[in-house]
Amino acid sequence: MTISSTAAIAPRWRLVAREGEDVVITTIDADLDVTHVQRRPREGWWDADDAGTRWVWSETNRWYPGILATPSLVARCHDLRLAHAILRRSALVADANALRAATQWDVAGTEEVQPVTAPTLFDVEGTSPTGVPDDPEEVLAEFRRQQLAIRGSSNAARLRLLVAAESAGALLAVEMHSAGLPWDRRTHERILEETLGTRPPPGEQPERVREAAARVRAALQDPTANLDSQPKLLRSLHRVGISADSTSRWELAEYDHPAIAPLLVYKKLTRLMSANGWGWLDEWAPDGRFRPVYVPGGVVTGRWASSRGGALQIPRQLRPAVRADPGWTLVVADVAQLEPRVLAAMSSDEALAAAARGQDLYEGIVNSGVVHTRQEAKIAVLGAMYGATTGDSGRLVPALRRAYPRAMGLVDAAAATGEQGGVVSTWLGRTSPRASAHWRDIQAAAALPEAAETDRTRARRAARDRGRFTRNFVVQGTAAEWALAWLADLRGRLAALPSVDANDAARNSAAVFERRPHLAFFLHDEIIVHTPVVYADAVADAVRQAADGAARLLFGGVPIDFPLDLRVAQDAAKS
Repeated sequence: MTISSTAAIAPRWRLVAREGEDVVITTIDADLDVTHVQRRPREGWWDADDAGTRWVWSETNRWYPGILATPSLVARCHDLRLAHAILRRSALVADANALRAATQWDVAGTEEVQPVTAPTLFDVEGTSPTGVPDDPEEVLAEFRRQQLAIRGSSNAARLRLLVAAESAGALLAVEMHSAGLPWDRRTHERILEETLGTRPPPGEQPERVREAAARVRAALQDPTANLDSQPKLLRSLHRVGISADSTSRWELAEYDHPAIAPLLVYKKLTRLMSANGWGWLDEWAPDGRFRPVYVPGGVVTGRWASSRGGALQIPRQLRPAVRADPGWTLVVADVAQLEPRVLAAMSSDEALAAAARGQDLYEGIVNSGVVHTRQEAKIAVLGAMYGATTGDSGRLVPALRRAYPRAMGLVDAAAATGEQGGVVSTWLGRTSPRASAHWRDIQAAAALPEAAETDRTRARRAARDRGRFTRNFVVQGTAAEWALAWLADLRGRLAALPSVDANDAARNSAAVFERRPHLAFFLHDEIIVHTPVVYADAVADAVRQAADGAARLLFGGVPIDFPLDLRVAQDAAKS
């Protein structure tokens, strides 16, 4: 299939860099030749009349916050740092040697380092915190390297679309930080008090945490037991016959002892206290907005990460605190079974696509007679995508292979490639890291004539682990690409809606978002839009249309749908 990308080379690229106290703007044409160079003062360099340009810069989170403060929105950009990370590794790029040699643009450092280091948001002075260059000559040289790599690749349309989507995501990450997620302090405090008790003085634990701790110590017959140190807690557990190797909830639940129930309660309460207690509320949502620091491409598959604030770990019980401003509402949407649907589209497995069409995918598999229950269908599908080979997954996956050979063949082939030390790629061309030197050493040791059985066992285990990684990489990474396309399309649709009257402005968002619907939250397959009530229906339609548009853009005529669980509500509580 050939993707027809709207992300083809723009008629005007404008590269932004710093030189002394000036901002240097270099305009280049489609042949990558410089046509104009302009200097502007660092303060006030941005001109809203430039909004139609595709801006090229080192890092979006270094340049865009200042533009938002003007206040203006950038329609399109090319983030050199994010694009470099994709292109230097992509298997679609025929010759990436020039990119790999430009190590000054590497953030993670080596092929073997998987997470992308989180940059510091709003650091716009001096050298980039990640070491990425910002001078005019190097910005121009890197952009030319990237464009030549894309043009010489085996599928330029896919790579252009991937880089454009990644860069649009970078704009959105800054925008969502600036806009903030509306957060109601009174609701959050009420939940904390109902769960933990009243707010304690600094350095002390809330009442219900102390009560749970007392019950644990009484059951352990150890009034001085340290419940917050895993080694010391394990010693206390061992003394009463609980021979656990860890304090994980799943392992502790296997033991029948009076200390277990209050210990699980204690762990749950202290987790809430430390991760989202009053201290978190004071630091991260002091003004009625939660502003996490998102990291686009922060996971090797292309999924986002969050460097601070715990944006990806908001507990279900605190979601009622996500509450719209007066006169505004939330449009909350998430995709049902995103990754299995992406697998059906990637593999063109018509049987799996038919099971998903217009219904819950797992119920569709049951209706097709492949398994007996929805739970079995879910276990089987997740087992196939994540490489589970034992228990119920091992028993059920063979039935999927018979029913959906194209889909299962795709992930099985990805696993086999990984087990052999190879790399795999997503639909648009993001490629997995190469096998580490440590992994290769393990395989080499097992291949020696004098290798012991323990060496061979270790090598087989390492190969299976890598196979599970590559098996899921192709699906999770493509799902992340679909989500980026969804976000980028929706961003454009929201920007086209008129602003509301100043009297109806939101209270605590950045000025550019006070009077217009805007994305306020994103997590893998879920979005939250904060919108004036008057635009609620229009925004809901835009969310659905953007999902349909993302499916068409990536998968063309493949008959697969991506149904949304969409609701319009004053808060983001989940039932």
